[in-house]
Parts: sequence; C-alpha cells; structure tokens
Amino acid sequence: MTEVNQKTAYDDNNIFAKMLDGDIPYHKVYEDDKTLAFMDIMPQAKGHVLVIPKQKTADLANLEPEYAAAVLMTSKKVMQAQRKVFEREGIIQMQLNGAQSGQTVFHYHIHLIPSSIHELGRHAVAQADQSELANIAKQLAAAINDA
Repeated sequence: MTEVNQKTAYDDNNIFAKMLDGDIPYHKVYEDDKTLAFMDIMPQAKGHVLVIPKQKTADLANLEPEYAAAVLMTSKKVMQAQRKVFEREGIIQMQLNGAQSGQTVFHYHIHLIPSSIHELGRHAVAQADQSELANIAKQLAAAINDA
C-alpha cells in the first residue's frame, strides 16, 4: 500500500503565488487583506471565478482559520454578484484538494461557477477571450461594490 502525503508542499512558483506577488496579470473581481477573487482564464462556464487566500498553502487542511473564514466571506460576495450579473440562482461551488482529486494549481482555491453541474464544460480546455473576461470582472466588481 502506498503512503499518502497528507501535507502537500507549497510551491512558491505556482501561478497563483505569482499573481499574488504581482508577477502575472489577472482580471480581478475582488480583493481584501486576506483574499483575492479573479476570473478563471480557462473557464468551465461564463463567469467562472476563483477565490484564493493570501496565505500560501496548497490544501484546506493547512489553511489557517482566519483565512478559511475570509475565503468563505469573499465567496459569498462573489456568488451574490454572479447571481445579480448572470440572473441565475445556481452557482457551483467546487474545491479540490490534491492531485488525485483533480487539483492542478497547488494553492488552495475555490471555484465559483454560474452553471448547472449537468451543463458544466471541461476545465483547462480553451482559454477565454481576455476582453470578455475583463468585461465580466468589471461587472462582478461593480455588483460587489453596489451591495
């Protein structure tokens, strides 16, 4: 039987760490002192947003409670904005821990996808149009600010 590593090592060179360090551009939806929400560049549906903590950890098991709470509060704001902008109730909330679950970026993150599980597209198949992502990010940010 193979041993399962319960603590995934954090890689400071992952794309989300580089975004937090300001090394890679992104389409910001929301930011506070503990979290960042931005458009997924390879969305599974229109309006797919990722929420990450500013704590550098790969897995929920290692996420400090104050960052976990902040991620949930930011997710709540983003979901309310998605419901308003896309005029829909259903938002998929998805979070993967470890490669065996399908996690590909090893920085803890939550996917918020305004779609039905039955209509969900495949992830990381095609990159979205950058101007469309920028426009959606502005709409969502405005909806959060209006709340």
